[in-house]
Amino acid sequence: METKEFDTYSERKAFDETKEGVKGLVDAHITEIPRIFRLPQGTLSDKKPYVSASDPAIPVIDFADVHVSREHTVEKIKDAAGNWGFFQVINHGVPLTVLEDIQEGVRRFFEQDPEVKKAYFTRDAAKTFVYNSNFDLYGSSLCVGWRDSFACYMAPDPPNPEELPVVCRDAMIEHTKHIKSLGVLLFELLSEALGLSSDKLKSMDCMKGFHMICHYYPPCPQPDLTIGTNNHSDNSFLTVLLQDQVGGLQIHHQDHWVDVTPIPGALVINIGDFLQEKLIDLFLFLINL
Repeated sequence: METKEFDTYSERKAFDETKEGVKGLVDAHITEIPRIFRLPQGTLSDKKPYVSASDPAIPVIDFADVHVSREHTVEKIKDAAGNWGFFQVINHGVPLTVLEDIQEGVRRFFEQDPEVKKAYFTRDAAKTFVYNSNFDLYGSSLCVGWRDSFACYMAPDPPNPEELPVVCRDAMIEHTKHIKSLGVLLFELLSEALGLSSDKLKSMDCMKGFHMICHYYPPCPQPDLTIGTNNHSDNSFLTVLLQDQVGGLQIHHQDHWVDVTPIPGALVINIGDFLQEKLIDLFLFLINL
């Protein structure tokens, strides 16, 4: 018997046109995930997880030490950024209530009435508030990620409050205020770690924009067959990531995948592609002086 060829584009389009995302599949009580979400066999065969109790862990930096020994904190950041490109920060000054509120606000948005949520659905990245499932739905050659997302530019031109969904509006605005303050400190410390003046990276417009992206990963009936987010690098200057206590985040380090164990109240800092490019340009400029 001849098997009908799998038309991935048509299936992706049909999924997209529901405007209900992965959450809609969960609400429909599916027991098997659609083919577009299934990882090709052997895709993750090059994954080499650490297996021993002495495995290295992503550095954790206590920002309470900034007020005790700024130089010591700068050295820790220099080491973490240079050797890992990632680190977690604790005692960073962002109130735990603010972090909890944004997590709850994101959950409220994705779990609200589908008809209300659909009003924000778009593939137009120029829109103020963009909700959809997989921004690269039609471009990914691997598989569709088991996630829904929304995104919004909160700076340099912040949206009018009424342009944001009521269920997460206040949380988004308050979260942005605190993360921007933390961003100022992070760029100062990174500048100092490079042996530059504290305001150097800021003067290069590294913190001019603020793009908030929030992902929602609903329970999956066949989690071993798919993935939430494909391996990637962030095309940003700096990513400040808040993960919940479920875990699942991994980073690639020295040809291995390392679990980023959730720490209550901690934030994960990721040195982005744009910052690395800026630094290369800066050092080439200094060399040619």
